[in-house]
Amino acid sequence: MIVRNLEDAEKGNRRIVSPDGNWESTRMLLKGDKMGFSFHITTIYAGADFGIHYQNHLESVYCISGEGEVETVEDGVVHPIKPGTLYILDKNDKHILRAFKEMKMACVFNPPLSGKEVHNAEGAYELEAEAVEG
Repeated sequence: MIVRNLEDAEKGNRRIVSPDGNWESTRMLLKGDKMGFSFHITTIYAGADFGIHYQNHLESVYCISGEGEVETVEDGVVHPIKPGTLYILDKNDKHILRAFKEMKMACVFNPPLSGKEVHNAEGAYELEAEAVEG
C-alpha cells in the first residue's frame, strides 16, 4: 500500500512549479510507483492563460475549486470550469486553459509522469523526464 499526504508532498520534491508562472503541481503518484498512471494535485494560478498540447499523454482533470475555462483549439469550443467539472483530453486535444480564479485540480495522466516534467515549447510533457525520489 502507498500512503502519501498532500501537505507533506507540497513541502518536498514532489511540488513542481512551472517556469512560466502559470501553475504548480504536486505529484502524488508517479511512474516509479508502478500503477500505470500518475496522479497530481495542480494549482492553476489566477489570470493564467496558456496553451497545452499533450502529444504523449492522455489526461483527465477534475476541478476541486476555482473558476476558469478550457478551449479546444481545433474547433474553438469553450467549456466553463467550476468545482465538480471533469474534462478529459482523450484525443491528445490541443487546448487553452484559462483561470479566472485560482483553480485547484486533480489530474490523472496515462502514461504516468516521472515527476519533474514541465511543458516544452509545444505545450507537451516529454515521455521521459527526471524522476522524483521519495
